[in-house]
Amino acid sequence: MKINLASVLVDDQDKALRFYTEVLGFVKKTDVPLGEYRWLTVVSPDDPEGTELLLEPDAHPAAKPFKRALVEDGIPAAQLAELSMGMSHDFEAAIAEGATIVRVGSAIFGARAKPA
Repeated sequence: MKINLASVLVDDQDKALRFYTEVLGFVKKTDVPLGEYRWLTVVSPDDPEGTELLLEPDAHPAAKPFKRALVEDGIPAAQLAELSMGMSHDFEAAIAEGATIVRVGSAIFGARAKPA
């Protein structure tokens, strides 16, 4: 089984692209104009043919209330200010032990670059 595309609702595609590329180190893969918005994806530089992360506009009328409701209900993933990676090879054990939030970094984002 393989995840080819994952979607992240963003309030500003340009701001999100800068964050994912300049801060997190992703590279832009697809940028296709679609009227007011774009089909905009980023990938890991270590796996350019791997999982694409779609930076999807949250312009649908249901998106903002949905995101707000998650935060109001205390859903932790909706409140994260940082992207955390590191459990790709242990997620099944974590779930078996009762984890409700699992970080699967390299399985989705590719391997991290090794420090020089």
